[in-house]
Amino acid sequence: MFHHSSSPARPGAPPPHIGEVLRTVVAHDVDEHAHNLTNWEQRYDQITHGRFCGELNEWQAHGLQIFRERSSRAVLQSCCVWPDAFWFGIEPQAGGMRINGRHVDSGMIMTQPGHHEFELMTPDDHEILGIVIQRNTLLAAADRLGCQIEWSRLASAELLHVGQGALDTCAQHIQTLLDPATPRGAQAMQQDLVVTTLLAMLDAGEVESEACTSLLRRRRIVGDARDYAIDNQDVPITVSMLCAQLHVSRRTLQYCFEDVLGISPMTYLRSLRLNGVRRQLLQGASAGAGPLHAVRVGDVAAAWGFSNFSQFSCDYKKLFGESPSSALRTAA
Repeated sequence: MFHHSSSPARPGAPPPHIGEVLRTVVAHDVDEHAHNLTNWEQRYDQITHGRFCGELNEWQAHGLQIFRERSSRAVLQSCCVWPDAFWFGIEPQAGGMRINGRHVDSGMIMTQPGHHEFELMTPDDHEILGIVIQRNTLLAAADRLGCQIEWSRLASAELLHVGQGALDTCAQHIQTLLDPATPRGAQAMQQDLVVTTLLAMLDAGEVESEACTSLLRRRRIVGDARDYAIDNQDVPITVSMLCAQLHVSRRTLQYCFEDVLGISPMTYLRSLRLNGVRRQLLQGASAGAGPLHAVRVGDVAAAWGFSNFSQFSCDYKKLFGESPSSALRTAA
């Protein structure tokens, strides 16, 4: 699948047995935002230019997690939820997001089993609703409601056709549950309604056909390009270098990236390296290393293949809306 070789997403531990909890977290850094979702292993790379703002509203109960995630900038997400669970994702307003390179159209719900890495590409000003439910909790609810679900097909699915009306109903129950104004006594009822409407969709929904051979090939080419770039992160990789390494034409490489990620190879490579620099700098500052000097920023930039410090600083500020030194001062 798609992963960053230097820090792949790994399955998180099963959620602890906790009572019902509702919380809201706001982040102004994409990497910080990636770590706010409880018990997930995630890696986020910001793709479009400007300051990032993310908000997470999360409900946790026994064997169940329901959340709303908002992000101001386009993000490439590598995700993995805890084992022995299912994740279901709803896009309230179809905005052109992708799961594993596949477009999410209206009337579709996304799904992935736990302990299985997957990739999302989300656009600017995006909102996604999520449900994670333990397998035994889902099985028990299905038996109680008499739902007939093809579990083997569900475990290998990425997209389900469920109808826009059903999606809207489930989304509304989630929004009500996550609304702080909802009385605590009503939250348990909303939780049950979310699970009930989800099961109704699974009972009546149809699994989207598996990815065709051509898409699988394009995924593989994008994944190989990413691995090569990560393995040679200190080298300023060019499109020509990727074409020679992967034995594909420039046109084929361009088409693969645009079809799978919706961006060009050069946009991806530049974003990958800039996010790598930012992540390394902020992790160093938050670990107590203190404010880092320009020489340190230059060293990290060079380690990610940026030889022209002036151009790097310009590209960094353009993508993240602040200079490396400003980000470090905030983190420190």
